[in-house]
Amino acid sequence: MSSPLRGWLVTVIVTLIGAGVRFWNLGYPTDKGTPNFDEKHYVPQAAQALRNGGYEDNPGYEVVVHPPLGKQLIAIGEWLFGYDAVGWRFASALAGTIMILLVVRVARRLTRSDLLGAIAGILLIADGMSHVQSRMGMLDAFLSLFVLVAFVCLVADRDQTRARLALAVREGWVDRSPFGPSLGFRWWRFGTGVALGLACGVKWSGVWYIAFFGVLVVVWSATARRAAGVERPWVGALVKDALPSVLSLVVLPVLVYLATWWAWFGSETGIDRHVAGVKIPEESWIPDALRALWYNNGNVLEFHTKLVTSETNHHPWESKPWTWPMGLRPMLYYFPGTVEGCGAAGCVAAVMLVGTPAMWWLAFPVLAWALWRAIGRLDWRYAAVLVGYGAGYLPWFVNLDRQMYYFYAMPMAPFLVLGITLALGELLGKARDGAERRGTGLLVVALYVGLVVANFVWLWPILNGDPITQEMWDAQRWLPSWR
Repeated sequence: MSSPLRGWLVTVIVTLIGAGVRFWNLGYPTDKGTPNFDEKHYVPQAAQALRNGGYEDNPGYEVVVHPPLGKQLIAIGEWLFGYDAVGWRFASALAGTIMILLVVRVARRLTRSDLLGAIAGILLIADGMSHVQSRMGMLDAFLSLFVLVAFVCLVADRDQTRARLALAVREGWVDRSPFGPSLGFRWWRFGTGVALGLACGVKWSGVWYIAFFGVLVVVWSATARRAAGVERPWVGALVKDALPSVLSLVVLPVLVYLATWWAWFGSETGIDRHVAGVKIPEESWIPDALRALWYNNGNVLEFHTKLVTSETNHHPWESKPWTWPMGLRPMLYYFPGTVEGCGAAGCVAAVMLVGTPAMWWLAFPVLAWALWRAIGRLDWRYAAVLVGYGAGYLPWFVNLDRQMYYFYAMPMAPFLVLGITLALGELLGKARDGAERRGTGLLVVALYVGLVVANFVWLWPILNGDPITQEMWDAQRWLPSWR
């Protein structure tokens, strides 16, 4: 069972632990004082945004192929702490820490258990994927954060919808129409739309969450009306909720996405800002600024479309989506060669992006169990987790020729954690199951969480670039595909 005060106490404690882990020695390592891996794209672009008041203006840096919001967030850290590793990683680490808080809260809501909420937070802290990406000056931590915010708002909207329908049932006006009642303005659904727009303002892959979460809202609306005794619940969901949902989950995200370009709209030197009359016709009923943005985004879309794998264009750490659920092809972010500091000759330091195997290697069993619970037992919680996980995973199969990398899977991590937490809740059992059953379940859950934490501690050196011996480096890479 849970209580509000204890729930928040648990949330704060777990989040503070997570903050300590995420921010620990944040400024290390660097590539001789410069950014690592794809930080080399976004960190200088963030510096441009800081210099210019929010926008990039130098396409020579390459590759300016994502909306500006993520780089603006990185720029905040550079403004606070300077142009160094702490500065360009601060915002990502903060985003990763907030994700821990959100996972604790939403897991607590899904399970009605403070213990399981805490376990979900611990699992996310101990996830190697989330840890490394939260300590990189890249965009994926921000995309993952806004997607998770949207999901939390979506779950809260479901609760609010059912509460309003329950009130209508108690007061006797739920059946005044065969389609059910109108439910008024739904602020949580509005919040979902804002968060999805911000996600798209970081990376365009946020668009898929609009589609997946939009379907989920319609289904939840119909099932809520059916539970309230509405005569025609599915038609009612379309008649009463379709237009407001489109406004909140489609129109609003588009407006928020446009708003993330605020600095570019007001600029004189933003990339492609003034192409009207130069590269595109000047006369049109559409404002020049919007047409210029359309032109710019079209060029970006063309870049992503042509970013395909070929014999002459292949990255050594590229991976395809079927390898992501189990993290079969991680990424090497940092490897300076021989270093000192491990107490032996020929030390090695490396940062490798890899999901903690004790969690990620359970992905397929967890997803299969979630699918069974969602379809066979009509458990909405598992269905919600599957939708969130699927939105971050399935769209990548649309174009398998495109170059892809394991860090694209970061938004999947919190949903994997939630799926595991729900399954652990089944193992834990309920208080009414009896002391022996409950005690056995608690032992199994404790052993598993301990295994995950131990696995994370074992991986710690290659998640953070700590010097280790060559023998330890070989032992850390468990699979041939990790080499």
